[in-house]
Amino acid sequence: MAYFLSLFPQLMSGIGVTLKLFLLTIIGSVPLGIIFAFFLSSKFAPLRWVMQVYIWLMRGTPLLLQLIFVFYGLPLINIVFERFDAALFAFVLNYAAYFAEIFRGGIQSIPQGQYEAAQVLRLNPIQTIRKIIIPQVTKITLPSVGNEVINLVKDTSLIYILGLSDVMRLGKIAMERDTTLVPLLGVAIVYLAMTGICTVVLRQLENRLDYYR
Repeated sequence: MAYFLSLFPQLMSGIGVTLKLFLLTIIGSVPLGIIFAFFLSSKFAPLRWVMQVYIWLMRGTPLLLQLIFVFYGLPLINIVFERFDAALFAFVLNYAAYFAEIFRGGIQSIPQGQYEAAQVLRLNPIQTIRKIIIPQVTKITLPSVGNEVINLVKDTSLIYILGLSDVMRLGKIAMERDTTLVPLLGVAIVYLAMTGICTVVLRQLENRLDYYR
């Protein structure tokens, strides 16, 4: 037990990298996903096709492969990222694709009559998006977005492949150093705590948005 407890200061030293990647990915990918969702719903076919190919690539290949490609592959064409920047770039592009599909479904679920009502009220496109589309899409898609947020917490463990000192990599180092699987139990507890906090926050958000029913 003493050994198990002694692991946590070491593991917690890597939680900053994990949380930073998590928060910056949310900040970058959610707005980008909203924009891409409107592109997917565009009547301009070439733009819609480009977005569909992008989403197919992001969703059809493993995130781990995308991380390796960004950090090790792009330098071959003189595009070089620092380790953390490479991870953030890959994560934002990957999760923006998933969020785009989620938000596209929410946008297309809004009845056509509400768009017609917006025209009757003489709302311009920006006002229609802000006052009619966004509030409803937020309520409709929040459970699906919440699932992706939980997945994001767990996916941050993949950045160990780039040599970043996150929770997973520090646990792996401790495991190899001490020849025991106990550090991985500590890693599991850290990720369970983070996903638990996210779950509580998301449920509170869902409760607050009940007035849209």
